[in-house]
Amino acid sequence: MWWTQNPIYMIKKILIIMLATASFFSDTEAQTKRKKSRKKAAVTAPVNPAARSRVKSIASVTKSCKVYQGHLTFYQDTLKGNAYISLNEEQLSQPMIYFTYSENGTFNLGLFRGNYRETSIIKFERVFNKIHVKKVKTGLYFNPESALSKSSNANISDALVSSEQIIAQSKGKFLIDAAKLLGTELLHQLARNIPRGFPFPYRTGRLNTSKTFVKNLRSYPQNSDIVFSYTFDNGGSYRNDGTIADPRYITVEVQHSFVAMPDSNYQPRFDDPRVGYFTERSTDMTTVETINYRDMIRRWRLEKKNPEAAISEPVKPIVWWIENTTPKEIIPIIKKAGETWNLAFEPLGFKNAVVIKIQPDSATWEAGDIRYNVLRWASSINPRFGGYGPCFSNPLTGEILGADIMLEWLFLTNRVSSGAIFEPKAVNNSNLLDDPLYQGCVAGNHMHAQNLFGKAALTARGKGLKMNEDGTLKITPLLEQGIFYLILHEMGHTFGLNHNMKASQLHPPADLHNTNLTSKVGLLGSVMDYPAINFAPVGVKQGHYYTTRPGPYDLWAINYGYSIGLKDPKAEKQRLNSILSQSHQHQLTFGNDADDMRSPGKGIDPRVMIGDLSSDAIGFARQRMDLCQNLIDNALNNYLDSGANYAELRKSVSVIVGQYAIQAGVVSRYIGGVYVDRAFHQQGGESLPYTPVPLNTQKEAMELLSSKVFNSEPIQFSDSLMSFMQPQRRGFDFFVRTEDPKMANAILAMQKSVLAHLLSSSVLNRMINSELYGNQYTITAMMNDLTNAIFKDDIKGSSSIFRQSLQIDYVNNLVRISGLSEGSKTRTVMSSRELGIAKARAYAQLSDLRKQLFLYRNSGNEGSKQHKAYLIQMIDNALK
Repeated sequence: MWWTQNPIYMIKKILIIMLATASFFSDTEAQTKRKKSRKKAAVTAPVNPAARSRVKSIASVTKSCKVYQGHLTFYQDTLKGNAYISLNEEQLSQPMIYFTYSENGTFNLGLFRGNYRETSIIKFERVFNKIHVKKVKTGLYFNPESALSKSSNANISDALVSSEQIIAQSKGKFLIDAAKLLGTELLHQLARNIPRGFPFPYRTGRLNTSKTFVKNLRSYPQNSDIVFSYTFDNGGSYRNDGTIADPRYITVEVQHSFVAMPDSNYQPRFDDPRVGYFTERSTDMTTVETINYRDMIRRWRLEKKNPEAAISEPVKPIVWWIENTTPKEIIPIIKKAGETWNLAFEPLGFKNAVVIKIQPDSATWEAGDIRYNVLRWASSINPRFGGYGPCFSNPLTGEILGADIMLEWLFLTNRVSSGAIFEPKAVNNSNLLDDPLYQGCVAGNHMHAQNLFGKAALTARGKGLKMNEDGTLKITPLLEQGIFYLILHEMGHTFGLNHNMKASQLHPPADLHNTNLTSKVGLLGSVMDYPAINFAPVGVKQGHYYTTRPGPYDLWAINYGYSIGLKDPKAEKQRLNSILSQSHQHQLTFGNDADDMRSPGKGIDPRVMIGDLSSDAIGFARQRMDLCQNLIDNALNNYLDSGANYAELRKSVSVIVGQYAIQAGVVSRYIGGVYVDRAFHQQGGESLPYTPVPLNTQKEAMELLSSKVFNSEPIQFSDSLMSFMQPQRRGFDFFVRTEDPKMANAILAMQKSVLAHLLSSSVLNRMINSELYGNQYTITAMMNDLTNAIFKDDIKGSSSIFRQSLQIDYVNNLVRISGLSEGSKTRTVMSSRELGIAKARAYAQLSDLRKQLFLYRNSGNEGSKQHKAYLIQMIDNALK
């Protein structure tokens, strides 16, 4: 082109382009600086009131929503399902009670229907354009008259769980998104960290918020409830136990309740160690006393309508509703049992303190509504309990605000609740209370095991559990009393009462079937125990299977918790102390789950135990073991019907073996045991706080274990019986485990459980230390007696397979205690002196056993010779 050949023209063009480009970049840079300046000014400048008016109004955001007005106001979009929470100015910074429970789910996650989960104090606070949600630290008391109360917030941190954007506001009301707060785990953690080895095999997995939604909304003047359905995606990592359609996706429903703080007219009552109530813990931070506990018991607010009358109906009775899920034939039993608790409240001046009503099918309210206390029924595939009675209370005062009782159909059936048919713990199920994921009442599970034994024994007498032609249950005395006791027990929890595992010691064995006595005072000191079923031995007329009324302890505890207080603080303290000073009386004895000895090495007082009965638990155990053997001897005749399979026989025998094992555990706890009395000094009638179990009682326990647990054949089984122990086949259920009966395993499990207790570091340590305050059964004598019980009868000859397995386990325990095996550890820490004593005693037993085994190594049958050679080698390996 011509212009490419003109250099002057080209230079002019280039200069024009360069000037234009420089001008462009200069303008862009200036614009960027201006934008940054405006942004900085927006951050640092105070909020412009005019700008606030641009926040959306609540009406504009909720125009397509259904409104639920009450304590909190909820809105839910009728098209998208989005839910909102409206808060007014008065509710900001004011404490309210936050309560959660599981409306539906699975037992394996610890999220099951009726599972009470969290109760806490929360606050909503406005901070600029956000609502902060805080959980408030409670449990610390500062006397307002002390100058220290001015620093009550020092070194204490509330929990800021969420900062929610205000999405709309109008006239002192603020709207936040419910899904961001409650459709996640910000306010309440659903997933639990499950340790390995505990009976909940599933993890919740990852919460899928796209599958999480509001299921239900309710709002009333004093409380507002919102139910969310949560789905967890698990990536196919879980096996299916029959409760979930597809274990990759698990859905649970949880209700969140926001409750207005009750008025301040309620007067708390404080806890005392001599009586057992659930508590709201509080620590006095301004006292100089040695004990600064200020724990408040959980109890309902009961006030007379007519305070001047000797007896009056309450202003607000404790009303229970029997849910319409309840089998109709047992409704009268439940109603009568619940109202029997009025026996405890009438002496306090209350008429009809407990009222039981029946939910009609036409009822418009739901059982999840916390305004209603409901007795609910379910029939779950693999429940963890037969009954469960939780309550929730104001954390600041202990006032109970609501309760439910969950009951399982399994409790009424003949089914064994665990697949491990010959494991004694599977029939007892008491190990569940040691599970940190399920800290609740399993009385129904324990009672189900006792009922199964009772039904097995009744079947032997031709009186087993039957159904009517219309499919309803035939109400036998055993079934009626079992339901009655279960309701009394669970309702006791909802009044605030702990378990009392010491209450089965009320009567001597001779009075257990004296109905003239037990109908007046009860079979137990308290309905809050886990006793053995009171089944009559052969030749004795049957009395009550279970107690059917609150016992002496229950009446006393309710008196302490619910009697009307005096206005004068000093007089009131004297009045309560006069009640508590009766704690030394035999019928008022108390020990809860923290005291009981159900697990090997746990607890110290053998009277605080489950599965026992009478003031002579050892004598009762001997009697029950004899009954078990009698039932097994006649099992083929008792439990086989013409044309039936053998499942009933197998189940019945397993239940009987389980009952035998329970009694073996009861007896073992008296060895090395220490009786505890929590009465205060000089209250009157008290014994020493700690008294070792008398020598003759410990020796009696060891002799019974020697003859009925450690002998060559603890339970005798005929060859013909074992040949019939066949379960009913179902599909491919035997694919992993074989179906043959493993009775030797069951017997060894019982023996190992007893040895685990007797040789635990807790018991050995206690036997050494208790010599300093009266124990006459020394660790040396105990281990000598134990070795003789396990070896003496057959060391010179042949030994049974039961004894061989037991002897191997015993030698392993001695090696562990002696510290001779590599990496051996005791279960709890001892001082070097005490550990040395236990080591020396175990070493002495091993040395002596080695000599005896070597001396008689060639005696007995071929299997016994091989067994002795193996034990000698075990000991040699340890000694080397």
